[in-house]
Amino acid sequence: MRKFLPILFICCLVKPVQTKAQFESFKDSVVQLYGIVMTADSLKGLESVSVMVKGQNRGTVTNEKGVFSIVVLKGDEIEFTSVGYKPKSFFVPKDLPGNQQSVIQLMVNDTVYLSATIIKARPTRAQFERDFLNNPVPDDDITIARKNNDVATRRLLVANMPLDGREASSQYLRQASTKAYYAGQVAPQNIFNPFAWAEFIKAWKRGDFKKKSSTTSSSSSSTAPSTTPTPNDIYKPRH
Repeated sequence: MRKFLPILFICCLVKPVQTKAQFESFKDSVVQLYGIVMTADSLKGLESVSVMVKGQNRGTVTNEKGVFSIVVLKGDEIEFTSVGYKPKSFFVPKDLPGNQQSVIQLMVNDTVYLSATIIKARPTRAQFERDFLNNPVPDDDITIARKNNDVATRRLLVANMPLDGREASSQYLRQASTKAYYAGQVAPQNIFNPFAWAEFIKAWKRGDFKKKSSTTSSSSSSTAPSTTPTPNDIYKPRH
């Protein structure tokens, strides 16, 4: 134990010195970058120009006069982007003396050429009326909302909606409870249960199986053959 005490004492003395040296090195690499972004043709300050540090998820935007300020590190690449202007890049020098750097960034207009569009008048009034009446009118927000809230649409969504976590866990617990209830014995067959047949006939008259087949025919026809419903599908004994 006494042999390790001098080593521990030396480490306690050297560690603060190393930490201070690392802090001083990091402090020397931090740069306060500030400046203004202007148009190249009129030298007018650009507002809301994105000033981002490349490769990092941080940055800032210029104010209404085009002025910005951001903390970066020496050697970082700064990207200036704005809608309607070509993107520009600026590299912070690695051997920059001091911890401040000012920059004036000029942005050039980005010209985009679209394909030509020819506008011609209709030859006759009758042709104009025919084309105007046959032109499809897109649905507005109210019409789209009504279609989405239609009763048939909602029933189809409910029928095809998968179980959430709570419903899936409840179904699993019910199956486990049924399996544990009939452990060590043969589970009853509802095919010989008159109450199950009564519930089956009522459901058949209500058209429950017809509704299920109409909503799931498109998905089940290609994956598995259809089966005839039995009383076991609708009757569950109470424990």
